[in-house]
Amino acid sequence: MLALALAASLLAGCGSLPTIVPDMGMRSDKSIRIKGGRGVLTEEQAKTALDRLKQQNGNSTVLDRHLAVEGAVTGAPLVTGNKVTLLIDGPATYASMTQAIRAARSHINLETYIMEDDEVGRQFSGMLIEMQKKGVQVNLLYDSVGALNTPRAFFQPMIDAGINVLEFNPLNPALARKDWAVNQRDHRKLLVVDGKTAFVGGINISSVYSSGSFSRRKKKTQTDDDAGRVPWRDTQVRIDGPAALEFQKLFMQTWNRQHGPDLGEHNYFPKVAAAGGEIVRAIGSSPDDPYSVIYATFISAINHAESSVYLTNAYFVPDPQLREALKNAARRGVDVRLLLPSRSDSSLVLYASRSFYAELLGAGIRIYERQDALLHAKTAIIDGVWTTIGSTNLDWRSFVYNQEINAVILGTQFGAEAKSMFDRDLGASKEITLKAWEQRPISERMKEFGASIWARLL
Repeated sequence: MLALALAASLLAGCGSLPTIVPDMGMRSDKSIRIKGGRGVLTEEQAKTALDRLKQQNGNSTVLDRHLAVEGAVTGAPLVTGNKVTLLIDGPATYASMTQAIRAARSHINLETYIMEDDEVGRQFSGMLIEMQKKGVQVNLLYDSVGALNTPRAFFQPMIDAGINVLEFNPLNPALARKDWAVNQRDHRKLLVVDGKTAFVGGINISSVYSSGSFSRRKKKTQTDDDAGRVPWRDTQVRIDGPAALEFQKLFMQTWNRQHGPDLGEHNYFPKVAAAGGEIVRAIGSSPDDPYSVIYATFISAINHAESSVYLTNAYFVPDPQLREALKNAARRGVDVRLLLPSRSDSSLVLYASRSFYAELLGAGIRIYERQDALLHAKTAIIDGVWTTIGSTNLDWRSFVYNQEINAVILGTQFGAEAKSMFDRDLGASKEITLKAWEQRPISERMKEFGASIWARLL
């Protein structure tokens, strides 16, 4: 019965995406809001912060234009004074998260799609219980579908220790809330510690991330069926500074929308001193919003790309508007490159993604597939000055049905670091050419056609 209910909900719940007009980023009715550790900056302070950013970047004209695009698409403020650390794969991410959690003094807010009852999940559970017993309030929000294979008993010791545990859209009818919608899932991966440090990206709490994806190892024959034994390639970002408060707000919004218990007084929004010089924007999207702000941000940034668009994405099932934005960018001379998986934990998504290859390759877009690892990262670098890292896949589910979260970092310094990561992935990838693609077997074409029928529901 549950399977039938899920299918019915999927078929009935097809949402829509907003139309992003080409000149959206150049509207003058929205000014660029800049925040620091003590609140919104005055016009003079904001100008000083932007001038400092431009001095750090070689091509301030390009940066100016992307700042205008960001200011027009969403009302979320740009926040200055942050230190941004790029974290590649699970080991580096978990080590940094562990350090931040153990240094917590007030509270820990963790929002995750998956929290598994495995070695990594138990390590995090034990650590969170330990911090709760030390007087640090821990609040955990996990998705019901994402944690479907995690026994409810796994969470009980955390609850018994005093941790506030909240299940997003419970599948159990007895726990379902009035506004229950099974097709709406919380796909975010967010950790906020003391309101001063935030982690955002694609990494769940699971042992599949236990090994790095660039380690030397013996080659062996692998298929999609052994995805769990292939190293997972993913990306996270750590943000220390005032921008953590913007991610804190997004956590609180989800908690309150899900009617979670009162979180008490734990100074969730402290004064946060500057920790670095990076400017960051926190963007969250929810099915409850009029439209996906993250989707609008992606389309607008691509529409205004001048030299390069480098996208890395795990589940690439683009809608017509996104495909057109990418093709138009390539046609006007922009170097458009897509880094996609060669294997996936979902064969249906993999073949749906490949059903668009011929169209995109024909427009001059270059496509690469990451080898020897299961690519799960979701990042974008545009013109070397606009970078985003988060939980958002470039598919209908992320843009219409899911709660997603991304960080946008503006500036060439972090852009260069992200580009170096992208190049490293390209070195471990195979380029797909149009000529070779046109010679693929008929059996592959049939799988792509079959998967493409379900593209909007994936």
